[in-house]
Amino acid sequence: MSELVTKQILIIGLGLIGGSIARGLKKASSEIVISACDTNEIALKNALQEGVIDHAGSLQELCPKADVLVIALPTLTTVELIPEIAALSNANCIVTDVASVKSAVVAAARKQFDSFQQRFVPGHPIAGSEQSGYQASSAELFKDRNVILTPHEHCSCAAVAQINELWRLLHANVLGMELSKHDEILAATSHLPHLLAYAIVDALADQQQSENIFRYAAGGFADFSRLASSNAKMWSDIFIANADATVAVLDKYIDRLQVFRERITNAEHDTLVENFSNAKIVRDEFIGKYFGGKVSHNDSKSIINYLVEPGSKISGSIRVPGDKSISHRAIILGSIAEGTTKVSGFLEGEDALNTLKAFQEMGVTIIGPDNGELTIYGVGIDGLKAPRVPLNMGNSGTAMRLMAGLLAAQQFDSELLGDESLNQRPMARVIDPLTEMGAEIASVDNGKPPLKISGRTLKGIEYSMKIASAQVKSCLLLAGLYAEGDTSVSEPASCRDHTERMLKGFGYSLAQDESTRTTKISGGGTLQGTSIDVPADISSAAFFLVAATITPGATLCLEHVGINPTRNGIINLLRAMGAEIELSNKRKIGGEPVADLLVSYSQLKGITVPENQIPLAIDEFPVFFVAAACAEGVTELRGAEELRVKESDRIEAMAIGLRTLGVEVETFVDGIRIQGGPIGGGRVESFGDHRIAMAFVIAGLRASAPIEINDCANVATSFPGFISTAQQAGIKVSERECGADE
Repeated sequence: MSELVTKQILIIGLGLIGGSIARGLKKASSEIVISACDTNEIALKNALQEGVIDHAGSLQELCPKADVLVIALPTLTTVELIPEIAALSNANCIVTDVASVKSAVVAAARKQFDSFQQRFVPGHPIAGSEQSGYQASSAELFKDRNVILTPHEHCSCAAVAQINELWRLLHANVLGMELSKHDEILAATSHLPHLLAYAIVDALADQQQSENIFRYAAGGFADFSRLASSNAKMWSDIFIANADATVAVLDKYIDRLQVFRERITNAEHDTLVENFSNAKIVRDEFIGKYFGGKVSHNDSKSIINYLVEPGSKISGSIRVPGDKSISHRAIILGSIAEGTTKVSGFLEGEDALNTLKAFQEMGVTIIGPDNGELTIYGVGIDGLKAPRVPLNMGNSGTAMRLMAGLLAAQQFDSELLGDESLNQRPMARVIDPLTEMGAEIASVDNGKPPLKISGRTLKGIEYSMKIASAQVKSCLLLAGLYAEGDTSVSEPASCRDHTERMLKGFGYSLAQDESTRTTKISGGGTLQGTSIDVPADISSAAFFLVAATITPGATLCLEHVGINPTRNGIINLLRAMGAEIELSNKRKIGGEPVADLLVSYSQLKGITVPENQIPLAIDEFPVFFVAAACAEGVTELRGAEELRVKESDRIEAMAIGLRTLGVEVETFVDGIRIQGGPIGGGRVESFGDHRIAMAFVIAGLRASAPIEINDCANVATSFPGFISTAQQAGIKVSERECGADE
């Protein structure tokens, strides 16, 4: 049950937005006590008669009693009223607003005393209608619409969480945004369209025969001019309060209109077709991505292929995206910490963004990502809210397994699902030990997603993993945060320790026994918000380590790469083959070791992979197999059956592709043997696996003919911008969109 049921909520302004908030809250729970102030006595009377509000009165009477106060007034009126609200409201009252311009409102709030600033949370629902007034209000106005919260530097996390919950009760999607960006973005996406609608109606109304113009107007004119029916007072306030940002975007628009005017005057038909076509593509993508419409030029039948040409030269310095494993964990732990967590270097790939969206759905306010930077307003260990929809983990097994541990210990039910590939991956390895802890998880087809999780109180256990898996270990440690007693996890061989390092960074104590490779955690503690600098992902850097190693004459610097000793297997293996890799500028960032990697060409020699290196390089083996194909002699890997249950069967997928390119390969249930030799060209399949796709791009560096790699769209899940980074390093690679039947 929401805490708001026990709160006194005051709404100032009972128009379209204020009335809709009142209606929506009453629909969510009739027990919520709502009061309202408004100069419109008829609106107040009607709301009382309809049971939408419980009390009506003056601000002086109602404000001191309110636990939550919503200012639902035009921007300039809100600015004028904030000092009075600050003076009248009690010391625990959380205040928010709905104004479309945030800078002026927050400036007014910052002039008040510190405690008011801490409990004032600026908000802006991106919802409305050309109709106005209480009579136009609707309980469904905010359903599936975005609400932007723009917390300032003094906001308390508890206040942000309370306002987030208010909008969740109204079935809105709550997003965070930097205050400095809000007014600029809204000027372009909301304010300018309204201004244009007012302008075109005003211009046509001044013309002679305006009655005929409107009489014969087509539906397009009615659609475009609809915004001109919006509340005149409110929009005048908005334009004055956001004058700088509105004028800036208006100037750009006027310049673009002048360009179109010249092209029309000069009858530049082909140029206009190109301009309009590009605009259509952008608009279709926007509608398809954010409003669920069909994207006509890039529908589900289209796939992305890569084409690699021979003759590349590798050189320079590059920085690959942030570590995916650390990015996932930063979101998870930052969300359940107390206080604010700042993240830099966050990987803005689809997998990590799906994890971010999952926590937004569970009531966490997150600002960003913006150039890899995030601000997470933690809700505390017990502050997550029941998700209203299944949580989609996309293509990420890491996210699903870690989230299973976290969600199994909550006091609400949830469901985890993924894309077609993820829904075929085994989850029994986390379901079984979680069940021992008391979890209740239903799956399909012997432990495959979707996972339906019934929240339960868990008990700590001692668990010895059968295989070294950081995902299983992390899943159980996250469950152990909530479990009664101690949870200890023993690993048969060393595997990634990002979770342990990050838990310590959030102030949570662990007991670790290196001799038995056992980690023990006690439930019931708290995490404190912190700052996290995510290093570059060594799994992504691995492709370029191999690229420089196998390309004659190559020298390359990979900057700020995480070299966690539980992740450095690819460096160890390449060095064992003869690679020249130098680690410089070593340092520790947030508990994680980081270095710049300097690598140059070497003639590699085949090796037998030591079994103790397998967990340390488990994600890098696809590109390691490419290195093996370029080495003198035979490279053999055994004991790596885990590779058969990744995003694809990576042993078989790489074997099929390498054979297509003329490489001699033998496979085993648990491994592969590769005879180094010449690499030819051809068309290979990625099997929808991002690491397979990128590995064969690197193979193209030593190919005698072009290599085309099919179905590479999933590369964006782990390495957004891969093609541009590869081109920057000197690789002759391009991508093309094609139909599925090609």
